[in-house]
Amino acid sequence: MSVRGLDRSYIDASEKPWQLIAKGNVSQTIVSMNADGNILGVDYSARPYLKTQPSQYVGFWAGYRGYGIGYTVNVGGDKGSNLVFGATGGAYGVNVRIHSFDNSNPSINLNSELLSEEEQKTWDDVQLIDPIHVRTVIADGYYMFNGKKFSYAAAYDQSVIQKRSAGSLMAGLMYNYTRIDYATDLNGDLVYLMHGLGKVKLWQGSAGVGYAYNWVPARGLLVNVMLMPMVTFVNKLKVFAYATNVPELMTDDRFWSEDISNEEWDEWFYSHVHITPMGDKTINSGISLGFDTRMSVTYNFGRYFISAYGQFNNIRYRHQSTHGYLNDWFINTAIGIRL
Repeated sequence: MSVRGLDRSYIDASEKPWQLIAKGNVSQTIVSMNADGNILGVDYSARPYLKTQPSQYVGFWAGYRGYGIGYTVNVGGDKGSNLVFGATGGAYGVNVRIHSFDNSNPSINLNSELLSEEEQKTWDDVQLIDPIHVRTVIADGYYMFNGKKFSYAAAYDQSVIQKRSAGSLMAGLMYNYTRIDYATDLNGDLVYLMHGLGKVKLWQGSAGVGYAYNWVPARGLLVNVMLMPMVTFVNKLKVFAYATNVPELMTDDRFWSEDISNEEWDEWFYSHVHITPMGDKTINSGISLGFDTRMSVTYNFGRYFISAYGQFNNIRYRHQSTHGYLNDWFINTAIGIRL
């Protein structure tokens, strides 16, 4: 049934239907926000940069003809959570990845005439009392029009074997959701630096047509490259505004005093700073162009196989003088045996 209707000279199924696979995953999420403004008549720019340590997961998967169940655990990197769903057929692929993490020490990259060069550098390694919370959801789906000779499954779940090189025109959809939230009283100074912006939610929906190619340079070896230009037709940004009492605190002599210790200053400032919700606004951006790319390498030898594939996503947003981007990438590796 797994090869019914296919050209068996191009695609074939292993006689051994069961698969047991050891898996590894490395992933990373980077969030960059940019804001320019003026404090007491002095221009400044702040660029918080949230970069998680690359997270590492290991686990296993077991199934029959590509349908099964797996489990992975975090063994290093950021302490966030990573939830992945996937389904792959000969002519289609569906993937969903949910990544949540906190960041307590963003690099602010503050440039201002208010601060000396040494004081500006202290913002490059700031430690937040209350972390910034980030969640990303990336879902994509593909359909291949030449499913008779080209197999998506051969490249990404090894349930069948691509015997000869073949390509296919393809269509795809992609959905991105990003939430960045640091709207708490203890982050009142960061909210002020970001022009009152305390939370951002971003939705993007894209569709495209592209091409995928399975190259078989030698027996058992398969290299897949997929490239799809995409039109983003849903590009919605919801921003949440907050007022802070930081300007009032800046008129207090203790704010600029050099006669109190850092611990005393922190205790005074963070016991007095607060934020107040001012409402939210939804912004619909215009149509934009982008790309979705994937690449995989698979080698089959006897009952065994090894594979690796990766994907990169770039998501951007803009609101007045505040803008930013999110980069999300992962690399999956696997070694398996057919039984």
